[in-house]
Amino acid sequence: MNYLYQNLERELAQEILQGRLPAGSKLPSIRYQCEQLGLSKATVIHAYQRLEAAGLIEARFKSGFYVVGQGTNRPIPSESLVHSEPQLVDTSDLMRDIMEHSAAFDIAPQGSHSRDLPTGIVELNRSIARALRSQKEADHQYYDEPAGVAEIREQIAERYQRLGCRFTSSEVTMSAGCQHGLALALQMCCQPGDIVAVESPGFYGVLQLIESMGLKVLEIPVSAQHGMSINALETAAQNWNIKACVVTPSFATPTGACLPIAQRHQLLALSEEKDFMVIEDDIYGDLSFSQRIPPLKQLDRQGKVILCGSFSKALSRDVRMGWVVTEQFRQLRRLKMINLLAVCKFVQRGLVDFIADGSYDKHLRKQKFLLQQQRDQLIALLDQYWTPLGEVRVSQPQGGIALWVELEDRYDLNECYLQARSEGILITPGNLFTAQDRFKNCLRLSFAHNWSGPRVKALIRLAEIIKAGH
Repeated sequence: MNYLYQNLERELAQEILQGRLPAGSKLPSIRYQCEQLGLSKATVIHAYQRLEAAGLIEARFKSGFYVVGQGTNRPIPSESLVHSEPQLVDTSDLMRDIMEHSAAFDIAPQGSHSRDLPTGIVELNRSIARALRSQKEADHQYYDEPAGVAEIREQIAERYQRLGCRFTSSEVTMSAGCQHGLALALQMCCQPGDIVAVESPGFYGVLQLIESMGLKVLEIPVSAQHGMSINALETAAQNWNIKACVVTPSFATPTGACLPIAQRHQLLALSEEKDFMVIEDDIYGDLSFSQRIPPLKQLDRQGKVILCGSFSKALSRDVRMGWVVTEQFRQLRRLKMINLLAVCKFVQRGLVDFIADGSYDKHLRKQKFLLQQQRDQLIALLDQYWTPLGEVRVSQPQGGIALWVELEDRYDLNECYLQARSEGILITPGNLFTAQDRFKNCLRLSFAHNWSGPRVKALIRLAEIIKAGH
C-alpha cells in the first residue's frame, strides 16, 4: 500500500533524477501542491521532508524548496590513508600558535570584524543580562550544583527527545563547552595507556586531550562525504583493544562529513560486540542545512554512547556552555567536581530564557541560511581564484562551519604558514588533524564568517603564497 505522500515523493524524485527538475530549480510551494493535487498540507510537507532527508532537495530560509545538484564536476577530497596502529600523541607548536591568535576559524582575523552583531547574539546578550539583574543578592556566593541548572538540562533533554532520544534531564550534565565534555567522557572510559580510536583527519582538540591523558591514538580513515570508515574500524578492533571511539557523526571537522544511517547502526553494533564506548561529538548537529539529523545517541539501546554537545558553534564561541549525556551520570559528575566545580549559573539561566522564547530557533534558521550561502561563496571563490594551483579538491558539507581542501601532493601547507601569518592570514594546515606525518597538502577553511573584502583578499593572497612556496 502506497500512501499519498509516498506517491508525491516518488514522482518528484523521478523528475529530479531524470533531469526534468534541474539543480537549482524551485519546487512548487506547499500551498500550490495542496490546491493543484488536492492533498493536505501535512502530506505535502511529509513528502518534501523525505526528499530533503534523501539529499534531493533543500529548504532555503524564507524562500522555499530547491533541487540539489545531483553530481558535480568538482572533485572531492580523496579518502584518507592512515596507518591504523596505536601511538602516543605529540601535538605541534603550530596548533598552540593558532590558538594564541584566537583565529582557528577565521582566515583574516585582523580587520574583518563586523560592527553589527547578529540579531540572535544581541538577544542572547539581553537574556544573560536579565538573568544577571534578576539574580538574588546572595546567589553570587554559592556554586551551581554539579549537574547544572535544572531548567537548561530539561530544555536540552526535550530538544533531543523531539529527535527520538529516550534520555531524561537527569542524565544531562552541564560542562564548560564541548571539549570539556569530551575530556570528562574520556576520563570515564579510559586509563593512561588505553587505546582511543579517532577520525583521521579529525578534530585536533581530541588529539590534545588524548596526549594530555597519556592515552594512545588509533587513527581511522574517513571520507569527505561519509565520515569514518566503520569497516576500517572493525578491522582495527580485531587487532587492538579499543576502549573508546570518538566520532562526530554530523558534519565532522575538518571534512564536514556526515555518517550515513547504515554506518551508524554498524558502529553501534561493533561497539557492543567489542565492548568499547562511543563518545559522540554533536557540536555541529544543530547546523544542518536541511532537516536536523538525530544524534547517534538516538539509536543507542545499550548505553554505549556518551553524547557531548555545546552552544559554542551554533551560537557563540564565548558561550562556553556544553553538556554530556550518559547513563553513568553520577560517575561523570564526580569527575566534573574534581576539575571544574561548577559552570556559570546566570549564563545558564540566560540561555533558558533565550531558548524558551524561541530566540534560539529563530537564530538557527537565520544562521544556517547564512552559513549555506557562505559555504557556496567560499567554494565559488576557490573555483575562481585557486585554479593556478592545479587540481583543487573541495568537500561539500551539508552543514557545520568548515570544509576540507586537498591540493596536489607537491604542495606543503606547513611551509606557507609563517609567510601567511606575517601578512595577517591564519590557516589550519592539514597535519594539525592527525598525529601522523600526513595531510600536508590539505587545509581546513571555514565559512563561519561572511566573505567580506578582507577575507576575499586573504584567500586570493593565500593562493599566491602557496604557489610561490612550491
